[in-house]
Amino acid sequence: MQPATVVKWHRQGFRIFWRWRSRKRGRPPVAKEMRLLIRQLSRENRLWSAERIHDHLALVGFSPPHPDTIRKYMVKPERPRKPSQTWLTFLRNHLHESWAMDFCTVPTATFSILYVFVVLEHGRRRVLHFNVTQIPTMDWIIQQLREAMPYGLQPRFMFRDNDRLYGDGVAAFLKVCGVDEVRTAYRSPWQNPFVERFFGTLRRELLNHIIPFNDRHLYRHVEEFVEEYYHSERPHQGLAGDTPIPHLTQPPTPSSSKLVSIPIHGGLHHKYERVAA
Repeated sequence: MQPATVVKWHRQGFRIFWRWRSRKRGRPPVAKEMRLLIRQLSRENRLWSAERIHDHLALVGFSPPHPDTIRKYMVKPERPRKPSQTWLTFLRNHLHESWAMDFCTVPTATFSILYVFVVLEHGRRRVLHFNVTQIPTMDWIIQQLREAMPYGLQPRFMFRDNDRLYGDGVAAFLKVCGVDEVRTAYRSPWQNPFVERFFGTLRRELLNHIIPFNDRHLYRHVEEFVEEYYHSERPHQGLAGDTPIPHLTQPPTPSSSKLVSIPIHGGLHHKYERVAA
């Protein structure tokens, strides 16, 4: 038997002894409510460290555990990567300096395909420019962007998907204009939600109810929908019930007043005004 073997056995026995001795001791367990709070804060604030979560919990009157313990209960991403804000946070922080552009397709009465191109302002969900074409090209898109940004009126960010129609020319044009291009991930329309929501509204409230004959016919319908209804008469939940062009609340009228309806799109939609009886 070697002396080193005796020392090794002694150390193992010492560890076993102290494990037995501290079997009912150690760190107190973290309450379930505290674990849920830690997970909530780490889920909602991806950039926060364990120390930051500890300080915020203490700031609001809790008795948080040590940051090392907090780190154990933090939400861990499936694919660890450098901490980053979410897309929704980025959109909210840049609403009033961001635009988006996108296409939707519409079949005609003769089964050909028309393309509706839209440039949308995020802050008020306002359609800044739109057009209809049968053959969209890169040069045509660049011309639409020129018309959407007259006299130096331009956003800081332009959101778009990875459609091949944009080519390299659109990115070069935006760079020359001083606009930062924000490309969404492939097959991720939720990263460009406002313009996708507009096209959903356009389909449900107009395109699903008409059969356009040609590009001029479709343009007139979209123009009437945007200018006479969407911008000034249709309330938006994202704008606390207001319209993209702020709606002036009519002053109180006598109880004998009546509501006058004005049809839009042949009665598909209406706008209303109160008048004295």
